[in-house]
Amino acid sequence: MGVSYIEYVRERLNNTFDIKYRELKWHDSNIYIVYIESLCDSKFISEYIIAPIMTRGEEYDNVDDIKGRVIVSNSIAEVNGKEEIITSILTANAVIIFDDINRCLCCEVKGFAKRAIDIPITETVIKGPREGFSENIQDNISAIRRRIKSANLKIESVALGKESKTTVAIFYMEDKAPEKLVKTVKDKINDISRNFKDEFIFDISSIEEGLRNKGTPFDTIGYTEKPDVAASKISEGRVLVMADGGSFAITAPYFFIENFQTTDDYTLNKYMANMARFLRWFSFGISTLLPGIYIALVTYHFKLVPSTFLLRMAVFRAGVPVPTVVELLYMIIFFQIIREAGVRLPQPIGPTLSIVGALILGDAAVNSGLASQVTVVVVAITSIASYLVPKVYVAIFTWNVLIIIFSASLGLPGFYISFVLFVSHLASLTSCGYPYLYPLGTLRSFKYKDVIFRGDLDKISSNIFSEED
Repeated sequence: MGVSYIEYVRERLNNTFDIKYRELKWHDSNIYIVYIESLCDSKFISEYIIAPIMTRGEEYDNVDDIKGRVIVSNSIAEVNGKEEIITSILTANAVIIFDDINRCLCCEVKGFAKRAIDIPITETVIKGPREGFSENIQDNISAIRRRIKSANLKIESVALGKESKTTVAIFYMEDKAPEKLVKTVKDKINDISRNFKDEFIFDISSIEEGLRNKGTPFDTIGYTEKPDVAASKISEGRVLVMADGGSFAITAPYFFIENFQTTDDYTLNKYMANMARFLRWFSFGISTLLPGIYIALVTYHFKLVPSTFLLRMAVFRAGVPVPTVVELLYMIIFFQIIREAGVRLPQPIGPTLSIVGALILGDAAVNSGLASQVTVVVVAITSIASYLVPKVYVAIFTWNVLIIIFSASLGLPGFYISFVLFVSHLASLTSCGYPYLYPLGTLRSFKYKDVIFRGDLDKISSNIFSEED
């Protein structure tokens, strides 16, 4: 006859202290209720599964009657196959095994501890919702469904990771998301499922890695931990992906202009929002290009610098023992070290360290002759400006180094070459089949009222995709 279901379960899940087996008599055979105590609601199992079977089970001699008339559960199904039984137990279900006839029922009885909904740390807002995602995917789905009460909202589920079997949900609006986009995302997720070497997937990061463009420091996949932002992205026609156990969701496609958009842009006054957005664009230009311009001018084209300022710079640099390009590079690296330390340290200490550390570093570098005052000012302005666009600060740092090297090698011609390479790189990127610079360079850019500046909310299209593009 082979190994029975209950024997197989005991063999596969041995040495597991939190698994519970409850044996009940049913006519001339046995019923076993198997569940993991740390994942399931034991009170629910006692009141709505065990108690009904003990009191009314003898009235019926058919498994289907037990399923339909005895057990009280809004989620009950029959499972077949030994591995399916194991998977059901490990995913917070109670499995009811009818021993002699080798049939099983599965009831969803999730009851594990979870974090309360909290304010997101990475997406602070001045005005607007402060609710964030938690690590429980059912709570996160509920948060999105509360905002999008539409039959067109489709949510599909897949399990990733051979051992972890992490639940991954794919959200999209059937009437707005392009079919080719949905297909691209699904195909890439299926590729991850087939080709991912790690048997455990615990977070959305592995999926993001499979979806993003790997040849760039720019993010080509968006992320959010706010349900209102997630709902907004879905309503625009994007696809959103979320994994159980993670508090972040990723969105595709993700465009370059989104690096300069925040939630406050749509909750504050239009003029305040546009002023803040202009500052972000301006800061991005300053933080990316200023070091390259500075090194080109002081190294090759000092005649373009006013004479009085040039004399001051010469005095400041008199005691610095290294070339300007080396001085600039190590000061940028030191500031990045301080920034990274501020991010990794606990919240009360981190911001203080960043400010105090930068002040001490700048003052010590000047007093010791390792850097001139002008270089410290240039690096400080560059670093502060990059704080306004935190989503691209890694890309800014990467391109800073490249632009500085080109500018130090060829002067302003080298700067122009590196700038053209920078723009060409952006233009070459794609996000799930869509140009990264979209809608710039398309007919849509003249109609879409939320590109560089934000238009009136009633004129902003709710669907970013168009057949005209």
